[in-house]
Amino acid sequence: MHERERKKAPDYTDTTLVTGLMLLIYLFFVLWAVFGFWAVPAAGLVLNLAIGRLAARRGRG
Repeated sequence: MHERERKKAPDYTDTTLVTGLMLLIYLFFVLWAVFGFWAVPAAGLVLNLAIGRLAARRGRG
Protein backbone atom coordinates (compact mmCIF):
# COMPACT_ATOMS: atom_id res chain seq x y z
CA MET A 1 0.00 0.00 0.00
CA HIS A 2 1.08 3.49 -0.68
CA GLU A 3 1.34 5.81 2.24
CA ARG A 4 -0.42 9.10 1.68
CA GLU A 5 0.70 12.34 3.13
CA ARG A 6 -1.83 13.53 5.66
CA LYS A 7 -2.87 17.13 5.43
CA LYS A 8 -3.27 19.14 8.58
CA ALA A 9 -6.91 19.33 9.65
CA PRO A 10 -8.47 22.81 9.48
CA ASP A 11 -8.86 24.68 12.75
CA TYR A 12 -12.50 25.56 13.28
CA THR A 13 -12.11 26.93 16.81
CA ASP A 14 -12.86 30.56 15.90
CA THR A 15 -15.82 29.60 13.74
CA THR A 16 -17.25 27.41 16.49
CA LEU A 17 -16.90 30.13 19.12
CA VAL A 18 -18.53 32.77 16.91
CA THR A 19 -21.41 30.42 16.07
CA GLY A 20 -21.88 29.60 19.75
CA LEU A 21 -21.97 33.29 20.62
CA MET A 22 -24.56 33.94 17.92
CA LEU A 23 -26.74 31.10 19.23
CA LEU A 24 -26.42 32.37 22.80
CA ILE A 25 -27.45 35.88 21.75
CA TYR A 26 -30.39 34.41 19.85
CA LEU A 27 -31.41 32.37 22.90
CA PHE A 28 -31.27 35.44 25.14
CA PHE A 29 -33.33 37.44 22.62
CA VAL A 30 -36.00 34.73 22.54
CA LEU A 31 -36.04 34.50 26.34
CA TRP A 32 -36.44 38.28 26.56
CA ALA A 33 -39.28 38.28 24.01
CA VAL A 34 -41.16 35.42 25.66
CA PHE A 35 -40.52 35.88 29.39
CA GLY A 36 -39.31 39.46 29.75
CA PHE A 37 -36.04 41.13 30.66
CA TRP A 38 -35.37 39.38 33.98
CA ALA A 39 -35.31 35.94 32.36
CA VAL A 40 -32.11 36.88 30.52
CA PRO A 41 -29.94 37.69 33.59
CA ALA A 42 -31.44 34.66 35.37
CA ALA A 43 -30.51 32.39 32.46
CA GLY A 44 -27.04 33.94 32.34
CA LEU A 45 -26.57 33.28 36.04
CA VAL A 46 -27.73 29.67 35.69
CA LEU A 47 -25.37 29.12 32.75
CA ASN A 48 -22.48 30.69 34.67
CA LEU A 49 -23.11 28.45 37.68
CA ALA A 50 -23.41 25.35 35.49
CA ILE A 51 -20.17 26.11 33.65
CA GLY A 52 -18.42 26.77 36.97
CA ARG A 53 -19.60 23.46 38.40
CA LEU A 54 -18.49 21.63 35.25
CA ALA A 55 -15.06 23.28 35.41
CA ALA A 56 -14.70 22.40 39.10
CA ARG A 57 -15.70 18.80 38.44
CA ARG A 58 -13.10 18.54 35.69
CA GLY A 59 -10.45 20.04 37.99
CA ARG A 60 -10.10 23.36 36.20
CA GLY A 61 -11.68 25.62 38.76
